[in-house]
Amino acid sequence: MSAEVPQALIDEVLRTAGSTPDRLLQILVTLQAQLDFLPPTLISRLAEQLGMPRSRVEGVAGFYSFLHLAPAGRYRVRFSDNIIDRMLGSEALMATMCANLQLRPGVPSADGRVTVSTTSCTGMGDQGPAVLVNDRAIGRLNHQRVMEICDLIRHDAPLSAWPEELFHVDDNIRRADALLSSPMVAGSALAKAVALGRDGWLAQMQASKLRGRGGAGFTTAVKWLACRDAAGADKVVVCNADEGEPGTFKDRVLLNRHADLVFEGMTLAAWATGARDGLLYLRGEYAWLRPQLEATLAARRAAGLLGSGILGQTGFDFDIAIHLGAGAYVCGEESALLESLEGKRGTPRIRPPFPVTHGYLGRPTVVNNVETLAKTCLIARDGGAAFAATGTAQSAGTKLLSISGDCARPGVYEYPFGVSIQQVLDDCGAADVLAVQVGGASGVTVAPYEFQRRIAFEDVPSAGAFMVFDSSRDIFEVARNFVHFFAHESCGFCTPCRVGTALLKGYMDKLAEGYGALQDLADIDWLDRLLKNASHCGLGSSAPNPVVDTLLKFRPAYERRIQHADFQPAFDLDGALARARQMTGRDDAGAHFDTGMGATR
Repeated sequence: MSAEVPQALIDEVLRTAGSTPDRLLQILVTLQAQLDFLPPTLISRLAEQLGMPRSRVEGVAGFYSFLHLAPAGRYRVRFSDNIIDRMLGSEALMATMCANLQLRPGVPSADGRVTVSTTSCTGMGDQGPAVLVNDRAIGRLNHQRVMEICDLIRHDAPLSAWPEELFHVDDNIRRADALLSSPMVAGSALAKAVALGRDGWLAQMQASKLRGRGGAGFTTAVKWLACRDAAGADKVVVCNADEGEPGTFKDRVLLNRHADLVFEGMTLAAWATGARDGLLYLRGEYAWLRPQLEATLAARRAAGLLGSGILGQTGFDFDIAIHLGAGAYVCGEESALLESLEGKRGTPRIRPPFPVTHGYLGRPTVVNNVETLAKTCLIARDGGAAFAATGTAQSAGTKLLSISGDCARPGVYEYPFGVSIQQVLDDCGAADVLAVQVGGASGVTVAPYEFQRRIAFEDVPSAGAFMVFDSSRDIFEVARNFVHFFAHESCGFCTPCRVGTALLKGYMDKLAEGYGALQDLADIDWLDRLLKNASHCGLGSSAPNPVVDTLLKFRPAYERRIQHADFQPAFDLDGALARARQMTGRDDAGAHFDTGMGATR
């Protein structure tokens, strides 16, 4: 693609996507979809037309992994690189594709046609290995499918002409309970809430004891009340659909099959808080869901469930827009998500102030995740007391689990809170289990002696991921994969996280490569405490979780990698001199470094 960008294209995108600084990310995403990358001339012209410093435009474009400042090819192939996809063979399949297309990972082909690289997680752990081709997801990869994709790329077939069967994604709902098994007519829950009045509806939310399903478990009614009572009439409801935690895919299923419940939940939040604007932040890996989500929104507008005077209520004016992310795990943190919605880099904010008083563009904002909002429809339909009657004393209702890994039946399971880990393992067909990672990379590693523990906020909380590892797996390598993930996804804002995750990655790699010493385990422990106590946001403080847990519960997996009692450098100085020896034609003792006694010359 030429670096020359027609001004007419820029003008059209600014007209349709918006022309204010808060729209910057959406403008960049839209332009790249048409240009394949964002050339320097485009960055300069956007900065001029939006009245922004060029450095800010380039800084935003450089922050998100799905945006490219240099040519990346007409086909951008991203293999899912989380531990589950690796267990299913993604690395070998990626190597096969690179060999077939005669290119190196991460480097565009000589003809500018394609780049093959990795992304952290595509949200397809129940049907991996998976890959994204531009903004389309392909699951259940095998050698045959890889060869088919290579052939389509070599023949320059547009994605619209690829076999539709390649893009088929299953929902894989294995166990349905209150949410997944109850069909609900669009608008029926909203009508009941409107009949209660705003105060009556909030009273039902309080009675429900609903807690946020994103992991932190904050009481939803408290958040809504704080937003309602905040100064300012321009309130906002945000749905956090940035499901980036490795091993999680329940929100994908809800958005694919039950989008009406999600949008109705957003509208119920608007009825409670008085909000007029709704924003659904959709992770870039789920861009393929956007057309059907937009169709659902259009149908709701036509039915009088969005827009002005919803259900005939004067002053009940509310609509929803979809914003696309562009590949940044940190944007799952609510304040980083708000920064991204405002067209900025996804850097978490310092709090207070909190989003309920100073959120999107400084306005009072409710941020709830997909599952939380869908659950509010059950409360409106059946009442708060009925909802609270299921689950445990501190964890009301049901929980969706994304189950993947070493089990016969991966997929989405819905359980009342309080279900034991052992019951879940029995239901999904897991045997000879070594460990379960609950809550994703930032969650808890559970050993077999803990399998009677229960999924609940007061015991083992979870945002939804439930990854199973049998005795054939190396739990050290599992933890190492998670550490690499956090080092890659750190936004770089604070030194403890930026440097700490890189150092932790270095220590884990050193152990893996056979240079480990006892002192390294002590250094890892120190780093873990530093990250937990000094990081700016939850990404840094949760980054050491998998190492902390596995060192405690699976320490032999680390100790068997210790080759030295004393410190051993991981850097091979003598090996680094090999090129110099080759160039000078020397291989005598004086040209070598004596690692036992120091340099000989």
